[in-house]
Amino acid sequence: MSVEPPAPSVAIEAPELGRVTSRRPPFKYSALSRVWFSDTDAQGVVYYGRYLPYFDHARTEYHRHLGGPPIEGAEFVMRALEVEYHAPARFDDLIESFVRVRRIGRTSVTYECAAYRLPDDTLMVTASQTLVLVELGTRRPTPVPDALRERVRAFEGADLEE
Repeated sequence: MSVEPPAPSVAIEAPELGRVTSRRPPFKYSALSRVWFSDTDAQGVVYYGRYLPYFDHARTEYHRHLGGPPIEGAEFVMRALEVEYHAPARFDDLIESFVRVRRIGRTSVTYECAAYRLPDDTLMVTASQTLVLVELGTRRPTPVPDALRERVRAFEGADLEE
């Protein structure tokens, strides 16, 4: 009985779960999500609250693309959310969620989001989300680091409000 040696360790590059895009200016980034059966309600359409995880996914991939590691000793928390529903999505639909940073304040970041069904590009939902950076120990607002501000500024260009 021979035992094969273990395969050499190979670095596996993480798949791209979001992408840079020029399809819907001023958006420059999007991520794809599939509507699962568990995302739907008794009427067979996407439950309205399920769009928020789609947008969270896009926002997370946006920051991963910008190379931003978590901010040491602080985290973003939701401060304000405005959502408008335009059309229903159903089980197995493919949703492309667009995200951009519209504004960076002293301690907050405001994102603009839009979800479209593919392949027909029907607008499903739009949203605005404002997150505040808080220090973990005190839970008080803390300034957005210059390094993050610069990465977002470089990516968003003239479309960013400061």
